[in-house]
Amino acid sequence: MNAVMPIPGHIDPVPVPREPVLRADGRRDLLGRSRETLREMLAEEGLDPKQAKLRAKQLWHWIYNRGATDFTVMTDIAKAMHPWLAERFVIGRPDVVEAQVSNDGTRKWLLRSPDGHDYEMVFIPDADRGTLCVSSQVGCTLTCSFCHTGTMRLVRNLTAGEIVGQVMLARDALGEWPSQPDGRLLTNIVMMGMGEPLYNFESVRDALKLVMDGDGLALSKRRITLSTSGVVPMMARAGEEIGVNLAVSLHGVTKEVRDELVPLNRKYGIEELLAACADYPGANNARRITFEYVMLKGRNDSDEDAHELVRLLRKYKLPAKVNLIPFNPWPGAAYECSDPDRIRRFSNIVFEGGISAPVRTPRGRDIDAACGQLKTAAEKKSRAQRDREAAEGLTQG
Repeated sequence: MNAVMPIPGHIDPVPVPREPVLRADGRRDLLGRSRETLREMLAEEGLDPKQAKLRAKQLWHWIYNRGATDFTVMTDIAKAMHPWLAERFVIGRPDVVEAQVSNDGTRKWLLRSPDGHDYEMVFIPDADRGTLCVSSQVGCTLTCSFCHTGTMRLVRNLTAGEIVGQVMLARDALGEWPSQPDGRLLTNIVMMGMGEPLYNFESVRDALKLVMDGDGLALSKRRITLSTSGVVPMMARAGEEIGVNLAVSLHGVTKEVRDELVPLNRKYGIEELLAACADYPGANNARRITFEYVMLKGRNDSDEDAHELVRLLRKYKLPAKVNLIPFNPWPGAAYECSDPDRIRRFSNIVFEGGISAPVRTPRGRDIDAACGQLKTAAEKKSRAQRDREAAEGLTQG
């Protein structure tokens, strides 16, 4: 079956067929597959319907609950069947090009797909939670001017397997198998890595359904947040078919500023976006919509901007929280971070308007943890240099 890759432009995304990436050894990866798809794949290889259904159920449990990547550990599947499975299938993980650990405990991975494309994920530990920031595309198509990933062209969408594979890899690194709901470090997921999740809707939806399944990775939808730059036509569908928390990259409250910072605003303007937020299924005071707002010196951080932000959110009666994000500079960026006093003042105005506006603590700056930075740095290194660093123990993992 062809995967589809939406190509955004001045019209809504157009599905363009893409051939799935085949492994050199011809085996098919089981990661990212639903129970039903696993059953179909086993039936295609010659198992009778009853056997295919049973084996699919067993495989699904071992993959998503136990984190298995080797068929030989699957004790409830006959030993004689292990070579048969290994000949036809593999349970993959993304290849790790580079792994870094920040002084504050933030971990960042640069990953590589089988067809040689790099993407990133970041784990951010806090006292009461651990959040994994997951990518949905290699590169991005939206060219947001303050965002480092926006400087990279869109290469392709990630598959459901590559998206859920990031969660599996983090669980491997944290030693969190078998999967259990209590006492784990990885408690939350945010679709805020590289790419626009709603331009890769089907793969994101299918991956998150695996993450939310109570018999597998078992993360509650209340602990998952999908961030969009404002792909208005897909927002209601995301609420209905995925049902996770919504975050919106706002970053500006006037047409002029948001057009510059988030060019998608020229297609779906602020008022249209906020109306879609007001209609988002399941949004209420217990499940508020988060508005991301990066603080850029002299560009979007005035008292007037703060007052206008309050006015807009109140106008649409939105159950809202505003995340104020100090800008994390990257080489060549055209912006500076707002001064701490200015950020505090902005936050206070929004709070006084009755809307929560915490300032996000910058994390992982010593390892360039802003999206896209590790990928760019790695591209400047030779393969030999990275291998040498790994051998010398300079790259932490």
